[in-house]
Amino acid sequence: MKDPRDILKRPVVSEKSMSLVGDNKYTFIVDPAANKIEIKKAVEELFNVKVEKVNTMRVKGKVKRVRNIVGRRPDVKKAIVTLKEGNKIELFEGV
Repeated sequence: MKDPRDILKRPVVSEKSMSLVGDNKYTFIVDPAANKIEIKKAVEELFNVKVEKVNTMRVKGKVKRVRNIVGRRPDVKKAIVTLKEGNKIELFEGV
């Protein structure tokens, strides 16, 4: 079993992800090899909440350019975690 901190990399703090917090949905960047069951267990263990469902997506890295050098940001995997009624993660409050 992987350590939950290895599965959840960091929370996504953007305007769209913060609007989902009102619907009890939280967004994280996760390990690309992690599946929905591992993500669910990691969130429940780290934040002591009950997870209703997990949606995942793979996001291709953007192509970035500095003068003549063309580079690419890495591909990432995002997970939108829906919590059961009455649960919330304090980490996202007041951001």
